[in-house]
Amino acid sequence: MIAALAAAGALAVPLGAAALAGAEPTGTVTAAGAAAAVGQELPVQEVEGRAPVALPTDGGVYVGWRLRADDPADIVFHVYRDGERITKRPVTGATNLVDPDGGKDSTYRVAEVTRGVQTWATPEVTPLAASQRDVPIQRPAGGTTPDGVAYTYSANDASVADLDGGGDYELIVKWDPSNAKDNSQSGYTGNVYLDAYKLNGTRLWRIDLGRNIRAGAHYTQFLAYDFDSSGDAEVMVKTADGTVSGTGRVIGSASADHRNSAGYVLAGPEYLTVFDGNTGAEADTVSYTPPRGNVGSWGDTYGNRVDRFLAGVAYLDGSRPSAVFTRGYYTRTVLAAYDYSGGELTRRWVFDSDSAGSQYRGQGNHQLSVADVDGDRRDEIVFGSMTIDDNGSALYNTGLGHGDALHVGDLDPARSGLEVFAVHESPASNGNRAATFRDARTGAVLWSASGTSDTGRGTAADIDASSPGAEAWNSGASPTGGLRSVSGRVLSSSPPVANFVTWWDGDTQREITDHTSNTPTVSEWNGSGLNRLETFSGTSTNNGTKATPALQADIMGDWREELIYRTSDSSALRIFSTSHPTDKVLPSLMDDRQYRLAVAWQNVAYNQPPHPSYFIGN
Repeated sequence: MIAALAAAGALAVPLGAAALAGAEPTGTVTAAGAAAAVGQELPVQEVEGRAPVALPTDGGVYVGWRLRADDPADIVFHVYRDGERITKRPVTGATNLVDPDGGKDSTYRVAEVTRGVQTWATPEVTPLAASQRDVPIQRPAGGTTPDGVAYTYSANDASVADLDGGGDYELIVKWDPSNAKDNSQSGYTGNVYLDAYKLNGTRLWRIDLGRNIRAGAHYTQFLAYDFDSSGDAEVMVKTADGTVSGTGRVIGSASADHRNSAGYVLAGPEYLTVFDGNTGAEADTVSYTPPRGNVGSWGDTYGNRVDRFLAGVAYLDGSRPSAVFTRGYYTRTVLAAYDYSGGELTRRWVFDSDSAGSQYRGQGNHQLSVADVDGDRRDEIVFGSMTIDDNGSALYNTGLGHGDALHVGDLDPARSGLEVFAVHESPASNGNRAATFRDARTGAVLWSASGTSDTGRGTAADIDASSPGAEAWNSGASPTGGLRSVSGRVLSSSPPVANFVTWWDGDTQREITDHTSNTPTVSEWNGSGLNRLETFSGTSTNNGTKATPALQADIMGDWREELIYRTSDSSALRIFSTSHPTDKVLPSLMDDRQYRLAVAWQNVAYNQPPHPSYFIGN
């Protein structure tokens, strides 16, 4: 009977007393009951399904699947191997198990039980090889710049969204040429490409941003999200003359070349374009706000500060997603919010430091964060040292100045609301504060780490189980304070590297994600140093010493995060999932609005790890 129903793709079996034998008694907190108690759910669930994963382990086969934030409180699960049920008791807790009798040829399927009725919750899956899944990608051909310099391509930042409305995530990847530049560096660059792939490697489209979009971390910030709530996502990005859509249509003038002899693009029209996620077709294009205007008004005349761009997705009205695209943060700062509906982009509001006040100049970071910091169910833009309210006005300004990294989350669960941990580039101008731990609602500094020069890195996460709440640490030229607790107490004078942090093993502390000679690693903080858990040979990190993955997000299995890296030859994106079992019960992190929006802006400038709206840890 089970096999026949499996072949038909459906299972709906009322369970009798025998099938429910051993089930938890009424009143037990089940997985879904715990899920409903935490987080700020998305207004609309983005993807369906349980995203099952089966991974080989020394003890058999690890099987994990997604718990949803909106699951009924009485839901339980059963797991089948090769058509036979292997769970003697329903799974009522964490949505994973290790099957000691499983092998590489086993086939698994998960069923869910609600109100005594069992239905298939997943398709059949077989174990992946070595806890990884390769998505083949198609590397663009290299080229030669006008001054005769050859270049090649490597896969760089990535994002995920349901582009075709099929209920699963697709991957969007940015291809960077080997001559990509920081804005402070002169020289020609190759074109930037955006590709979209299904997880089986089928390429949906390729967008060529063209010669008039320079390559580098600060130029192209792409957003992949279902902006019109139609069920399939769009991709939004800054474009220019010569950008070619996924269907071959040229935006603006195909022949225009606005590059100057130093390789900068300081003339010509600038656009913001929405592309259809399924086909890559141009859906709508508007002029980019703000225009560059006088290059010198942004802080220099050669083209560095004028082209510092950021972007993010925010639920500014609490129910519909808007896009926020920005320009400038060293001096003049402008944020513009857009809605996309009915095939058209409309501007919601603009914040401009030229009109809002000179006190808002120079407060932005090399990234931003999006969170509901004031508890009104509408998102704010945490723009470095200032925060912009959902209506486009300034919520507050700390005046602490520009920095390279910030983290927003419920870092101190003993306090009401969210906190911000940020590092600062110019401590001499803010009272010698190299890093600050702040109230996200008001900007009030709760404690700070002193320093006298540029502090380039900083991270906040619960990595130490002996200390309640998250820990925060910074690195740079002259920081002090080491690893600190949420109260500011120094826990260690030798903190780990301040790059990415990842939920990887079975506990609720995050692990340290870094690299050794560009090979990604995951390690656990032991209170005084690191214990290596994983080395992902054959793959490479991105963005130099920042050692970032192409993407980190919870897209498969239970609530632990996937790490996605390019293979060393950029022939594939390799998705790594953890095979560590856990007894911790949490819903998919992607069901939490703040976490999902952080995945959308993760590719922006100096990539930072996503944080949910609620505390996970000790």
